[in-house]
Amino acid sequence: MKIYTKTGDKGDTSIIGGEKVKKCANRVVAYGTTDELNSHIGVIISQMKSSPDIKKDLLEIQQILFDCGTDLATPNSSKGFRTNEEPTLWLESCIDKYLASPPDIQEFILPGGDPIASQLHVARTIARRAERYVVATSLEEEINADVLTFLNRLSDYFFAAARLVNFREGRPDISYRRNSQVFYN
Repeated sequence: MKIYTKTGDKGDTSIIGGEKVKKCANRVVAYGTTDELNSHIGVIISQMKSSPDIKKDLLEIQQILFDCGTDLATPNSSKGFRTNEEPTLWLESCIDKYLASPPDIQEFILPGGDPIASQLHVARTIARRAERYVVATSLEEEINADVLTFLNRLSDYFFAAARLVNFREGRPDISYRRNSQVFYN
C-alpha cells in the first residue's frame, strides 16, 4: 500500500465529501492541530509509568479527538457529526475527580513539576491553540459546536490532570509571583 498520493503537492487537500481546499485553510489547520494534540498525548502515554487511571482516560481522549478531527474535516452537518455533548460531560466528571485530591488554589501556577505534568501542560496549550483555530473556522463556515465545547473543556482537563500528577508525585504547585486571587472556591 502506498501512503503518498501526490495530490497535495500543490498545497491542496480534500476534506470529507471530496471538496478541495488549501492546506492553510482554517478548517485544515483546526483538524491538523487537533491531530498534533492527539500525537502529543501519545507521547505522554508512552512515558507514563504511574497513574493508570489518567493513562486510561488519555487513551479515551485520543479516540474522541479522532472523532473531533473527522467532524472538523466535515464541511456540513448533512454528513452527520460523530461528536456530541457526552464526551464533554465525561471530561467534566474527570476534572471534578482529579481536583478532589490536590489542595485548592486561588492563584495562577507555573506549568511544570513532574515531567508528565509538564507534558500535560504542553497538551493544555495545544488544546487552546486548536480551540482558537476551531473558533476561526466557525466564523467562516459551519462546524460541530460540540467539538468546540469539548476542546475548551479539554484544556481544563489537562490542567487538572497535571495538578493531580504533581500531587501524586509530591511536587508542589509553584505560584506565579505577581499573583492576585483569580480562583474563588
